[in-house]
Amino acid sequence: MPLGVGFAAAAAPRHNRGMAAESPSTGEESFLTALAAGLGALGFWAGPAVVAVSGGADSVALLVGIAKLAAGRGSTPPLTVAHAVHDMRPTAEHDAAMVAALSGRLGLPCRTGAIAVRATAHGGEGVEGLARRLRYRFLLDVARDAGAGSVAVAHTAADQAETILHRIARGTGLVGLAGMPARRRLGDGVELIRPLLEVPATAPRAFLAGQGVTWCEDETNADRRYARNFLRHEILPRLAAGPYPSVQASLVRLGRQAAAAAAALEGLARGLLDGHATKRADGAIVIDSSALAECDPHLVAEMFAVLWRREGWPRRHMTDGHYRRLAGLVITAASGEPRGAGDFPAGVSATVDRDCSAAVVIRPPRSPS
Repeated sequence: MPLGVGFAAAAAPRHNRGMAAESPSTGEESFLTALAAGLGALGFWAGPAVVAVSGGADSVALLVGIAKLAAGRGSTPPLTVAHAVHDMRPTAEHDAAMVAALSGRLGLPCRTGAIAVRATAHGGEGVEGLARRLRYRFLLDVARDAGAGSVAVAHTAADQAETILHRIARGTGLVGLAGMPARRRLGDGVELIRPLLEVPATAPRAFLAGQGVTWCEDETNADRRYARNFLRHEILPRLAAGPYPSVQASLVRLGRQAAAAAAALEGLARGLLDGHATKRADGAIVIDSSALAECDPHLVAEMFAVLWRREGWPRRHMTDGHYRRLAGLVITAASGEPRGAGDFPAGVSATVDRDCSAAVVIRPPRSPS
C-alpha cells in the first residue's frame, strides 16, 4: 500500500517541543532502524494492523516512522490509525483533528472514538486504570472492524522504567517487576505490540524535529496528582540528576531480567498445574496436593497465579498473600492439618475435600468476571 508522506505540511498543534537535532540524518536513521527491528520482531507486517495515535510525540513518531518504512517496502498490508478522544481534556477535540489531518496526509484511514472516562462508574478503579481499560477496549473494537491482528502502541523505554518503578512502589511480584511485555493478548485474535519499548524517550522527539513534524502535548501529563506523572516529573529526574544517572536504563534492564526469571518460574508452575490439577464439570479445579507437599511454597503460589490467568478469573484484588495462603493450604492438606481454607476475591473459594484429605477444591467466581 503506497503512502503519500508529506511531513513538512503538518498542521501546528497547541505546543511544539521540536528540538534541533545535532545530526538529523543520524537520528532519523537510528530511530527508523530501532523501529524497523521492533516491528519485524513483533510480526507487524504480517497482516492488517492498527496504529494507536494520541497526538503526542511518541505516537506521532510511531505513525510517521511506520509510514516511512511502509513507503520503502512498496506493498504492505492495510494500516488503520486509531485515536481515542478522552473526555478528561478540554483540548481533546483539537488533538483528534490533528491526528485525523496527519493520517489523511499519509493516506491512511483514521478511526476516532469517544472515551467517556468521567461518565463511567469506576467502582474503586483508579482514573488512570479506567482510562487505559476503556482505551484498549476501543482499540480492540477498531482492530476487529479492520480485520487487524495487531495494534501498535508507542510506549518507550521511559514508559517501561516508570511502570517498573510504579509497581515496585505499589508492591509487586516477579511478573509485575518485568514491566510491560513487548506483546500481549488484547482480545481474541488481536495482539497489543510495543515496538518502541527499547527506544529512549528522547528519540521520537528528535526524529520528529528532523522531519519537521509537530505534535500535541497532553496537559494532563503534567498533573502530578496522578501516580505515573509524579514518578515521571518528581522522582525519576531527581534520581537521574543525582547519584543514579542511568536509572532509566537500569530499571529497563531489571525488567528484562525479571521477565526471563518469571518466564522460567511460570514454566515450572504450569507443569505443576498440568500434572496435578483437574477441572470438574461444574468448573471447580481439584488440586491433588499429595505430590506437592515437598514443593517450594513460592513455586506452588506461582502455580495458583498461573491458574488464575489460565481461567481468566479476576486478579485485580488478588495479592501475593492470597496466593501464598493457597499454597499453604495445598502443602498442609496432605498432612491432615490444612490451613487457609476460605473465601478469596471475586467469590473464589477453596476447601479441602472431606472425602480425600489430599485434594483441595478451588471453586470459580460466583458471578461472571
